[in-house]
Amino acid sequence: MKKMWMTLMAGAMCIGAILGNGESAEAAKASFNDVPASHWAKASIEDAVAKGYFKGYADGTFRPQAHITRAEFAVLLSRISSNAVENDSSTFADIVGHWGRSGIEQSIGMGFLTPSDYSGGFKPDEALTRREMAKWMASGLAARNEGFKQALSDTKDTLVPVAEYYKGGLNPSDYPYLSVVLGTGLMTGYLDGTFGPSQPTTRAEVAVILSRYQQVQLKEASDYQDLEEMREVGLTGTNLLSATPHEYPKILGTTEIADFTRFSNKSYPMLYNSGTMTVHRMIVTDAKSSTQHNNLYARMFIDSDFSISVRGDMYNVFLEATVVPNNNTSLSNAAFASATVYNFTTGRGFESGTIKKFGLTVLPRDDNYLTSGFFKEKVPRKFWMHKFLNREWKASSNGGSMGRYGTLTTFSIPRPE
Repeated sequence: MKKMWMTLMAGAMCIGAILGNGESAEAAKASFNDVPASHWAKASIEDAVAKGYFKGYADGTFRPQAHITRAEFAVLLSRISSNAVENDSSTFADIVGHWGRSGIEQSIGMGFLTPSDYSGGFKPDEALTRREMAKWMASGLAARNEGFKQALSDTKDTLVPVAEYYKGGLNPSDYPYLSVVLGTGLMTGYLDGTFGPSQPTTRAEVAVILSRYQQVQLKEASDYQDLEEMREVGLTGTNLLSATPHEYPKILGTTEIADFTRFSNKSYPMLYNSGTMTVHRMIVTDAKSSTQHNNLYARMFIDSDFSISVRGDMYNVFLEATVVPNNNTSLSNAAFASATVYNFTTGRGFESGTIKKFGLTVLPRDDNYLTSGFFKEKVPRKFWMHKFLNREWKASSNGGSMGRYGTLTTFSIPRPE
């Protein structure tokens, strides 16, 4: 009991230090001369100050662009989290005597920080990176809630909708943590499609994120549609069930479900001995228009330069596949669509500003097929292509299938009763 009282007192004392030498109680007000009314984070900054998480500086500034350190963010998390402190011991020799020691140790005990991640020392005064921020918050949610813990497991092999996924800059170990923070809206990517995992983070950004975290920690992982989609993609290669009303039927005469995993990541011969195809992922995007997106994956494929219509009665679906042509003549680009055979693998190329932004490789559009030289003999070519999928039950075009006559996977919206 005495130890807990001392820990709480130490946390209350060090929170004033967060936030920089030279701060005063008089400066802890909700108006700062460097946070104008038009500042994007003004409301969150004022809320964080009112709750005592931040203070201003003696000169009347908040310094919204100043970087947050590891120690500062650890202390802030220990203050806003309702996680139980399972273990508040620390293995960091370099925080002894540091003003943030108590909060850092609490953050370890609450599950935010893993000491083994910092085997060379915590270095408490180093600027916190966005990668660290994502991991700490996702780990804290997982320590509190089994649903978030399972979400981290489910997204180990998911498609993360940020530019670094294809362009480089992410490690596979980053995928689960980014999935949780993106899927819950705790963090977002930048306008250029990047996440900026190695970038530092600012006081203004942290003020906004603290407000979000307080809400997210009270909810379940299943409350977040985007996270549910990324979980399904991680487990099965598609977000079909979480993003649409489509269902997989049972294979006739069996209890086996004809789901996407029966087809995905398996090599199948194309017609005319032209080559082989392997479909890896099928991503359903939901958009009202080319610039109004209803799910996170839409931003990865659709923007104002998208060359295919965004229709109210159809989903835009994107398939990631690898094709290996047998020779240069049997699979020309022009012959590709007729050679794939399987209903939902006869995709087409598309254009979009997101192709360059996210580093996507895309099947050329029809008018480029004959001149692009996209397919080459015995050379695997991995790319994305486009299909439409119905939003409501239709007698004429309801769902899709892969495999001859839908023997491998098939999906459709159940007929209304």
